Amino acid sequence: MPSTRLVTLLGNTVRHQRHLRQLTQCELAEAAKVSQAAVARIESGSRAPSVAVLEALLAAMDVQLVVDVEPLDAHLDARIAELAARPIVERIAGLDLDRVLDQLPDVPQVLTGCTAALLQGAPVPVDAPEIALRWQDSKEFTRWLEANYGQRWNARWGEFGGIWLEPEEPGEHRWSTRHGEIRAVMCDELPETIQVRHGGRDYRVVPLAELELTEPRAAELLRRQRARLPTTEG
Repeated sequence: MPSTRLVTLLGNTVRHQRHLRQLTQCELAEAAKVSQAAVARIESGSRAPSVAVLEALLAAMDVQLVVDVEPLDAHLDARIAELAARPIVERIAGLDLDRVLDQLPDVPQVLTGCTAALLQGAPVPVDAPEIALRWQDSKEFTRWLEANYGQRWNARWGEFGGIWLEPEEPGEHRWSTRHGEIRAVMCDELPETIQVRHGGRDYRVVPLAELELTEPRAAELLRRQRARLPTTEG
C-alpha cells in the first residue's frame, strides 16, 4: 500500500519521539508490546498503524496524539513561509546539495524541478536533489547506482526496493543511495539552462519560466508561493 502524507507524518512522529528518548526500535517495541518489525514498517511509512498500536507506541514514551484539522495542503504554505524567512544559502545547506552533486557520475546533467527553483530564489520545499539526465547516459548512471547501493522507489508498495534500478524500467525516477535520495528526469537532450552562483559554486539550472511549462510539481509550488505574496495597489 503506497504511503500517504498522513502515514508518513505518523511514522516520522514515532521515530522522532523514539530518538528523543534514545530508544532502539527493539526497546520501544518491547515497551509497547508490538514487534520490532512493526515499529520499523510504521517509521518507514510502509505500514499505516492502527489506532491501538499508535496509542500503545506513544504511551510507551509517555506522550499522546493530539488530532486537529487544517486547510488542505496548509503544511505547504507553512513550509514556504519558513523557507522564505531563511537566507538562500541556508536553504541550500539544508538540502546538502553540494555533497550529493560531488558524488554523482561524471555525465552531462543539470538541476531541474524544485531544486532549480530554490537555487533561483524561490522558497519552495525540496525533498531531494532533482537532476535532468540524457537517456544515452542511463547505463552509466545505472552503474553508479549499483556502486552506491541504490534502491529504486516502488510506487506500488510505497517503499524503496523490489524493482530494477535501470531508468528504462517503468516507474518513478527516484532512488535512495548511500549519498542520499536522488530524483531524475530522463530526456533525449538536456534542456537549456542558466547559471547561478551561490557560496562560491556555480550551478546549471533550468530557468523558472521553463520549469513552469515542464515540471508540474515545481509549477504548482511556484504558483502557491506567488499567491502568498502581498499584492500592491497602484
